[in-house]
Amino acid sequence: MSVRTPGSAPGADTGPAAAETAEQSATARSAAAPTAAAQSAAARPAAPTAPAARPAAPTAPAVQPPAPAGPPEEVLAAIISPAGELRPDGLRGPGGRPAVDVRTLTRVLFERLAELPPDAPERERVRAALIEVNIPLVRYAATRFRSRSEPMEDVVQVGTIGLINAIDRFDPSRGVQFPTYALPTILGEIKRYFRDNVRTMHVPRRLQELWVQVSGAMEELTVVHGRAPKVPEIAASLRIPEEDVRACLDAGRAYNAASLEAAQEHEGGLALLDRLGYEDSALAEVEHRDMVRHLLVQLPERERRIVMLRFFANLTQSQISTELGMSQMHVSRLLSRILTRLRTGNSWED
Repeated sequence: MSVRTPGSAPGADTGPAAAETAEQSATARSAAAPTAAAQSAAARPAAPTAPAARPAAPTAPAVQPPAPAGPPEEVLAAIISPAGELRPDGLRGPGGRPAVDVRTLTRVLFERLAELPPDAPERERVRAALIEVNIPLVRYAATRFRSRSEPMEDVVQVGTIGLINAIDRFDPSRGVQFPTYALPTILGEIKRYFRDNVRTMHVPRRLQELWVQVSGAMEELTVVHGRAPKVPEIAASLRIPEEDVRACLDAGRAYNAASLEAAQEHEGGLALLDRLGYEDSALAEVEHRDMVRHLLVQLPERERRIVMLRFFANLTQSQISTELGMSQMHVSRLLSRILTRLRTGNSWED
């Protein structure tokens, strides 16, 4: 019996020998297929390999967020000791992270302050805690005035007065954050201090306010031009007269007054008073004295002596009459005639 395999031609031998031959041919083809695939892969050019990944840059340590605030009683107990003192360690939790946000702490303290009666001893402790917690806000406001000549600690003390006033006037029921309310109060107190106490000379309020604009324009123009701006450039930038700019520049430097008697190191130790000129009252009489001297030499000896005794020695007519051995009436007539002659010869009097 003959067996016909699929794909065989009609009439082909399909016996057992043919079947065995077909099976061996299929096995040979399957063994040769992987070898051809390997050769084809070897013939193709190798694909470029991707560059090695760069090592990851070190990341900055993440800022630890403040821990969730607990009940108000626990927050107050953590920062205020039974003796009523502020605990600095109570503001920091495990790992050095803030134990509670400053805004949250301020809100809790104000809520507690509102619950206490005015005469409660704890009220002063809570108020002191509010001041201590918000001191960084004062230091932030004080940095705006670091270009002034005043010590920074003095500015911080003045700003603390503004912080105390803001704490006493703040109303939490209005829904405003305390820093938003307190910062203008602190800045206003510091500006008032510079306006009223720092300047040794009184400067009009208009020039003080205009000086702020002039100093700001000077900084901007310095950056733009790369040099110190001139007065016309500042006036054109602010659209104000040049006279106002000059007045502001003088007023901006009027914080401290120099002593006239203080020695100047760069002037060889001389005081400012020694280098200042003054108005000589006799300077205007120099011309008159020269003119009178020219006229006196033209007078006779007796008349010249009478003039010298009367106007230079300050003698009276009686004393002159005794000195010259003549009557007072005669001296009076001579003086009148001499002065008339001098006035006639003095063209400046005409």
